[in-house]
Amino acid sequence: MALKPNSADGRTRSSIQIFIVFGLCCFFYILGAWQRSGFGKGDSIALEMTKHGADCNIVPTLNFETHHAGEVGNIDESEKPKSFDPCPPLYVDYTPCQDQKRAMTFPRDNMIYRERHCPSKDEKLHCLIPAPKGYVTPFPWPKSRDYVPYANAPYKALTVEKAIQNWIQYEGNVFRFPGGGTQFPQGADKYIDQLASVIPITNGTVRTALDTGCGVASWGAYLWSRNVIAMSFAPRDSHEAQVQFALERGVPAVIGVLGTIKMPYPSRAFDMAHCSRCLIPWGANDGMYMKEVDRVLRPGGYWVLSGPPINWRNNYKSWQRPKGDLEEEQQKIEDIAKLLCWEKKHEKGEIAIWQKRVNDDSCRGRQDDSQASFCKAGEANDVWYKKMDVCITPYPEVSNPDEVAGGELKPFPERLYAVPPRIGGGSVPAVSVETYQEDNHKWKKHVSAYKKINRLIDSGRYHNILDMNAGLGGFAAALDSPKLWVMNVMPTIAEKDTLGVIYERGLIGIYHDWCEAFSTYPRTYDLIHAHGLFSLYKDKCNLEDILLEMDRILRPEGAVIFRDEVDVLIKVKKITAGMRWDTKMIDHEDGPLVPEKILLAVKQYWVVDGNTTAAQ
Repeated sequence: MALKPNSADGRTRSSIQIFIVFGLCCFFYILGAWQRSGFGKGDSIALEMTKHGADCNIVPTLNFETHHAGEVGNIDESEKPKSFDPCPPLYVDYTPCQDQKRAMTFPRDNMIYRERHCPSKDEKLHCLIPAPKGYVTPFPWPKSRDYVPYANAPYKALTVEKAIQNWIQYEGNVFRFPGGGTQFPQGADKYIDQLASVIPITNGTVRTALDTGCGVASWGAYLWSRNVIAMSFAPRDSHEAQVQFALERGVPAVIGVLGTIKMPYPSRAFDMAHCSRCLIPWGANDGMYMKEVDRVLRPGGYWVLSGPPINWRNNYKSWQRPKGDLEEEQQKIEDIAKLLCWEKKHEKGEIAIWQKRVNDDSCRGRQDDSQASFCKAGEANDVWYKKMDVCITPYPEVSNPDEVAGGELKPFPERLYAVPPRIGGGSVPAVSVETYQEDNHKWKKHVSAYKKINRLIDSGRYHNILDMNAGLGGFAAALDSPKLWVMNVMPTIAEKDTLGVIYERGLIGIYHDWCEAFSTYPRTYDLIHAHGLFSLYKDKCNLEDILLEMDRILRPEGAVIFRDEVDVLIKVKKITAGMRWDTKMIDHEDGPLVPEKILLAVKQYWVVDGNTTAAQ
């Protein structure tokens, strides 16, 4: 039977046609933008595509009022949007919650001054953070691992301070990263080979790693080729721009410190934790920092400590430290490791490796140890601005001596879609195995639609990706590729805490409250995904502040995908009109009758120019 032109099926078919055409247009547009950014210039494919001169304006304005009244009718589209001015040039590398001036007003004890200290409501900036003059799109991975354009982070201090340690070298208009580190001047690869002789790094058993005090994150950078993803952190301190360099290289990293506040990660998250001369006083404060590592270390996971005080007998002279102090320091570490029931697996040269036991069955004696104070089991994931404890996080209960507490994980990549133990064991309220599988199916469908809209998603153009409201990690799982990584954020106000599930899938993430600035430098991410985020926060804080923060951490010519209710997205679109973003609203992939819509955005390229800013 022939379809009538005004039938529902006809409208759906028309919508699909518009959807596909817009996808091609969006591809041409963004690819052309990429070409302008610097290192994309002259790309033969981009030139061939942009020859066609596709007109992205062919997509008509969507008439949301046709199907969804809501608040749409109350919005005056003729009202001129608020325009946001550029911030002064001195804010080019502004990190609101790790501002250096504000930090110096806090105590230095236990690194308190290096922790998060966010501006008050009245102190928040309401301007756009500029890119430095000459900023260009970073090199594609894996070239970015070894080279960073000088203009993107023009700081040479580390090239002098770490010259003999092979961290970083300045060569013409780029920084080169030879892969060295304080403990591995011969290169991270050889160092990782040493670790792999003890730790099962190559077979997928170890997938998630934590690098405390990461420097420029060469350890994490070189683990990636072995299918291990590292969450690296370091404070914003005298080692200027170390985390910024890590991110420009394309390595997952955040600004952070082991001070007095718990790390923003769930319990039992990491297969391996690492400290390479990270200067953290592991034996201090009754072993508080080792106990915090134990909280986030998975049963059966490994802790690597290289550098002082390991092998102090042979190195005390070169370290210029008294033998007695180093001996006492190592003995404290050994005693705390024993209390935590970690088994020492290896000590050779300046590298020591411990393994956390798979359950508490072999550690029953700890219950009678006067030094073993245990935390409340239900507080293991309650970490946001919570003081670090000197108690030991208890293992989940097991039914036999060989059972892995909390559940055994499949090797990666099988674990990406295997049922996470926290879901299989029923520890996530209202999330069943069926719910999890349906969520995976849904996100495969969504990501497939995204790739039709913007075909650069699969090209390697977007390497650093942020999911602002990650749920069960379905978006990141559907995107999984050696060309990219996703920082999965679990909003602290989310109804369900599923960050532990995300880690059990072999992905990484962090807790965060989007009413505050993220712990990263400007221009961190190539692509940002925000699903339901503005519905979640619409009564919690100013949506304008969240969007300005997104602009701060998005790279010039980076892209944003919003997925939310149409009423919310219209408000978002109105604000972004004054932010130097190009936007386009499109229907849900299932058609115009679905109230959830997609808003696409591309940040325009503009940089600071002396005392002003200039669009390029």
